[in-house]
Amino acid sequence: MPLVSVSVENYRCFATKQTLELRPITLVLGKNNSGKSALARSPLVLSKGILTDSPMPLDLDQLSNELGTPSFTELVYGMRPHGNIRVGLRFSGESLPPLKIEAVIQNIDEWQLQVVSSLKLQTSDRTITLEWLPGTDPRPDERIYRINSGQESDTSTAVRFEGLLPTQFADDSESVQSIYRIIERVRSEFSNIRYLGPFRERPSRLYRLPSRIPREVGTNGDAAAGILANDMARGQGDLISRVNEFLGKNLPGWSIEVVERGGMYSVIFRSTADSTITVNVSDVGTGVAQALPIFVQRAMDALRPPIEDVLEIIEEPELHLHPSAHALLADLYLAAAREPGVRFLIETHSETLLLRLRRRVAEGLSPDNIAIYYVENNGGSATARRINIDSMGNLDYWPQGVFSEDFDETRALVSAQLERTDPDES
Repeated sequence: MPLVSVSVENYRCFATKQTLELRPITLVLGKNNSGKSALARSPLVLSKGILTDSPMPLDLDQLSNELGTPSFTELVYGMRPHGNIRVGLRFSGESLPPLKIEAVIQNIDEWQLQVVSSLKLQTSDRTITLEWLPGTDPRPDERIYRINSGQESDTSTAVRFEGLLPTQFADDSESVQSIYRIIERVRSEFSNIRYLGPFRERPSRLYRLPSRIPREVGTNGDAAAGILANDMARGQGDLISRVNEFLGKNLPGWSIEVVERGGMYSVIFRSTADSTITVNVSDVGTGVAQALPIFVQRAMDALRPPIEDVLEIIEEPELHLHPSAHALLADLYLAAAREPGVRFLIETHSETLLLRLRRRVAEGLSPDNIAIYYVENNGGSATARRINIDSMGNLDYWPQGVFSEDFDETRALVSAQLERTDPDES
């Protein structure tokens, strides 16, 4: 049951409601410090309210490895200590009816304790709401909510929460049974969310063979080398071969190998023109080293496609790469998105990556496969505007001054050249 959209309001730098529709490839663009990273990361943050057994609405301690550990107040627009945020999650599957969750998370006291003050669960045939009744809580871990199902009289009952979702009720009405069924569906089929941040780990010269094989490269790509070493020592080398296919398009003339050195392992690049020339991965160009976790993750998914739906969030995949490689990254993600299982939410500064996606649409790719958002911020509240793309690759909106630097610089260059030209020489 894929997560197909996320909405946030009064969240981070977004005072008004912003909705992010998730397609096979979703791009988030914007200038520095505009809020695009906050928007791109929002599905990851909200997932900590679904896949948790914590009584807190958002189990932010789970973010320690991904984004640091923000406090709830830092998520509230203006960092108001008694503020709230509004969130929405919409799910849809081929064989299941759509489902929508909307919640208000409130900071309620000086100890910065949070509570889900309002929750709405909406399916195709019914809507159930839970409203917290302040001042009536029987226990610290239990609160009184009014339940309205639209089909029977309102009831008030004690409820315990795990994350954003109720997990235990004091009564056993038909409405409560419906809630249990919805919650079970959400938690059992929620999309797995990966995150690869903009600061990938600088490669080391030597690695130990991991005792447990990671399923993902990690939030900073630190597991990529161990995954390659395991493929060499315990596998058949299929993963390394697939990574070399990707590298061949981005770094022609070089292939990757893993060699054992006294119980430790080194990842090296070997010249295909002269096999005696090798370079340790810690000595290669920064762009190639930063892109290696991307290639390893794509190879893993190609060889063992995920069983469950995956939303992969990547910040600046083009980091330190020459612009000529940006278009190849776009094709890499397009090829992966054609296979079932993985969708991509990409925060990027690359005009070339966007142009390649537009070209592929003009060549026949359905524009429904791509969603583009531009985050604007004038120093106050940020907004995310959807930019639609038609079947010819044309965009229905483009912000002024964005990706126009080359044109502006060329125009200024020509103007300066003309001003310095001696009229008598013409």
